[in-house]
Amino acid sequence: MSTPPVSAPAGVRALWARTGTTGLVYLALALLLVLSTVYVATQGRNLFTTANTVDLFTRSSLLGFLAIGQTLVILCRSLDLSVGYVAALSTVVAATVMAGDPARVPLGIAATLGLAALIGLANGTIVTWLRVNPFIATLGTGLIIKGYLDTNFQGPAGAVPAAFQAFGYTRIGVLPVSTLVMLVLAVAAVVFLHRSRTGYHMYAVGGDAEVARLSGVRDRVPVITAHVLCSMTAGVAGLLLAARFGTGSALVYNNGYELEAIAAVVLGGTYLLGGRGGVAGTIAGVFILATLDTVFNVLAVDPFVKDVLRGVIVIAAVAIYARGRLSRSAVRVRFPSGGPPPPAPGKDPDTGPPPPGGAGTDGARRAPAPVAPAAPVTEEGGR
Repeated sequence: MSTPPVSAPAGVRALWARTGTTGLVYLALALLLVLSTVYVATQGRNLFTTANTVDLFTRSSLLGFLAIGQTLVILCRSLDLSVGYVAALSTVVAATVMAGDPARVPLGIAATLGLAALIGLANGTIVTWLRVNPFIATLGTGLIIKGYLDTNFQGPAGAVPAAFQAFGYTRIGVLPVSTLVMLVLAVAAVVFLHRSRTGYHMYAVGGDAEVARLSGVRDRVPVITAHVLCSMTAGVAGLLLAARFGTGSALVYNNGYELEAIAAVVLGGTYLLGGRGGVAGTIAGVFILATLDTVFNVLAVDPFVKDVLRGVIVIAAVAIYARGRLSRSAVRVRFPSGGPPPPAPGKDPDTGPPPPGGAGTDGARRAPAPVAPAAPVTEEGGR
């Protein structure tokens, strides 16, 4: 007897159908905010003081820049483990080029983003043309950057003028300017993915690169573009760090930003094997992680416990998404063309069930009717 397909409860399926993955993530964010507020209040604290709210938004802006770019790469079924190193290098380049001179701020920004774009171009080229696994390719790039930073910069480097430091500390009410910039960049990324040809091609390549290629999509272009944009958003994160520090810091890569960005992307509902998800869900994942960090800091939770809890939350989120996909696949229409179902095993579709001895009257099985050989299919798809 066959085992029935595994499916989620009806209530979960209905909620999933109404909201989708992105809606489910935002519902989880709202629930987390409510539960966190109540729990912190039971400890005699206030989660939404001005200082705590500013801290939450400040954390989300830095992680958001990195996670937005990482989303584009993961949608293409790739990965970028060099973003933390690119951010560290960007702080050094920005502070060194600016050299404390307000007139050199535009030059410092241009140099930082230009160098980040070149690194992304190198990552994308290695992945697409040399066919190196993106995990290995971007890790290798990151280690090259790390070696350069460790060799040439043992301490703070350069100086960021006060005019640019405002990017890291200015806020409108409780909302930092850096968070506003991050949200604007997120909206631009959403529009790019859903309104541009390259954005559609990213989803196509991430879903199935071979099918996309046979459909006329140049599969290398979306992947290279995603890596370039990912490195540039890491460069923006480096500019933000330089503005906050007032100088370049080569040790930024020790903070594990790349893994945190991947966690935010996965928590936001983007499929790690590509083709599904989006930036809107990633922003919700960023705010979930930022909320958890703020709560842990308010309650003075041990850092090791923080990592354990965050890991459990990410694993639970991936398990929920996987179960939701399994539920949808379990209710697919078996015969979408509207034709009749195939005959049951052992029955002839024209004459009904065969005699006990086989398909023929003498007990021997009938040979299948000869089929004319099909014309060969060329590489271009023609016959």
